[in-house]
Amino acid sequence: MSALSDALAHDPGASPARLRALLEQELDRGARELGQRRSGYADPVIVAIAPAGGGIVAAAPADPSLRADPEAVEERTWLLVAALTGALVEAGGRELTAGAAGTHLALRAAGGDAELAPLAFEENVAHIDRLRARAIALPERVIDATDLKEPLDPAHPLRVAEAVAALGANPADPAQAEEHEEAVLAALGARHPEVTRPHEDPDPARRVARRILQRLNGMGKWGGYHTEFSHLPRGFAGNDRELASQVGEALLQAQLLLEKPSVGQRHVFLNPRRAKDIHELIDHGRLPPGLSL
Repeated sequence: MSALSDALAHDPGASPARLRALLEQELDRGARELGQRRSGYADPVIVAIAPAGGGIVAAAPADPSLRADPEAVEERTWLLVAALTGALVEAGGRELTAGAAGTHLALRAAGGDAELAPLAFEENVAHIDRLRARAIALPERVIDATDLKEPLDPAHPLRVAEAVAALGANPADPAQAEEHEEAVLAALGARHPEVTRPHEDPDPARRVARRILQRLNGMGKWGGYHTEFSHLPRGFAGNDRELASQVGEALLQAQLLLEKPSVGQRHVFLNPRRAKDIHELIDHGRLPPGLSL
């Protein structure tokens, strides 16, 4: 049993400050565990969930800069955060914001039932490979969440995870997220019209490239969420389907897309180091250096 769990079980009078210090230690341990090939097998990785002024607040062993940079965390850490995001939504939370709890990630949702969220988390996280994790329920005022804001990008993976969970699916399961792609894009587009802005480029190859990148961006495919290469032609008809496969290869060669190794099939995701070029191509049709269509 961790020192935090021990304090919760045997010291009901423990001060919020003491519990907060123990939580920070536990999250530090969890962050180290998530860097291993198998995480939480000796002692599960911990996330914490607590009521917070009519809503739910949670803390996870992840870098709080995730709110601005989806590549701030490795894939398994991201899937843990996705499971936690889904749990807050499944417990009735809404209007998700992200910030910091000490040196770790904090998530807050308006409304919702803080007692249901830990159960939802443990159902979601059970699908993540090589990870054992559980949620600890904490009293109010222990998780000191600061700098809470909405994710900067309307297609940020946190927003995608929130939208997937709102559809009743598990955002920690990439296959379920992919299955609900069209509905997620519609939901994000309703809240943020720029996510689904149509492109009517007269050049066929450039139009296909912009549509592929737009769809991947709209689904938050920046690393933690990736997709099979064979899915790139989805939504195209006739000759454009073959063209989409050729354009996909060109996007990989130009490193606008990156390929994820060791997942069986070919999986691809948007290269965060080329985000500016990707958005320039999506929004304005400007071909970046190195891309030949």
